Amino acid sequence: WDDIKVPSSDYNVRLVPNGGSIPAYWGRDKDGSCLFLIGLDGDHGKLFAENRTTVHGIGVELQADAATGKQNLVLTLERQIDGDLFSSLCESLGESLRPVERSDAALNVALTHIKRWKAFLAGRNARLLSPEEIQGLFAELTFLRWLYEKKLGRTAAVSAWTGADRVQQDFVFGGCAVEVKSISGTDRNTVRISSEDQLDSILDDLFLLTFRLRDANEAEQARSLNEIVELIESELMDADAIDEFARKLGAYGYAPVQEYDKPRFVVAATEAYRVDDGFPRIVRSNLPEGVTRVKYQIEIERLALYRCTLEEVLEKI
Repeated sequence: WDDIKVPSSDYNVRLVPNGGSIPAYWGRDKDGSCLFLIGLDGDHGKLFAENRTTVHGIGVELQADAATGKQNLVLTLERQIDGDLFSSLCESLGESLRPVERSDAALNVALTHIKRWKAFLAGRNARLLSPEEIQGLFAELTFLRWLYEKKLGRTAAVSAWTGADRVQQDFVFGGCAVEVKSISGTDRNTVRISSEDQLDSILDDLFLLTFRLRDANEAEQARSLNEIVELIESELMDADAIDEFARKLGAYGYAPVQEYDKPRFVVAATEAYRVDDGFPRIVRSNLPEGVTRVKYQIEIERLALYRCTLEEVLEKI
């Protein structure tokens, strides 16, 4: 955008070299605002009106191009949103358009992306996730898929996922809760616990699940965070479940940007532990007065006595 001259009227654009059939452009309008445009053949007013999503901080319009007789989907950056973030969102959208050949399909892809942006920008932190947050979300989504493949329906599994809503545990069922942790790199011998409430519950059963993740960008079975999100979206059948999943991803701080195309992970090992009497943990009721917001690590070798099977976890869900 910095290299695009501000025009005296309409807008100046520069073609995005994405190599696809659908043209996309970086642009500036007469007010100096940053734009992202998608060129569309035909009239798509009805489709746009039926699926339009308003996003705080981003203008979304379908405009006629008098010079070409075509239409442009025009996304305008408004002041409330960080320019680098808007750039990442647009780059991700441009990459998604690469294999698309028809204008109606391109508009559908764009509007779907914009709905994801809305959920993300409505969350508490419109920023990129840290490497640790990426791994943690990947582990939670891995367990979410495992849930609806082995035990629950897809809608029930999405409803049970509470990690995005920042409750005590990542998954809560009728009388059971599950806390999910990722392990990788320098943390391979310990589990990080981020509060005095994470391993404390008033429910009948509480389990700790660990997913040991290994970076394997070239492995066929490896997946990135973006890939596992897309996979789950393709497997959810119910529209309400899809909307709830998108909302929770946004609350977590996820948006489909290219930064999450790597790393790609494989799950090298999964372990389950029953959290009961004697389990090495810190809970709020045992803290000295005035001590709060506790973070600590547990040595995995100390958890052998509490190991259980994933099937035992399923029985309690």
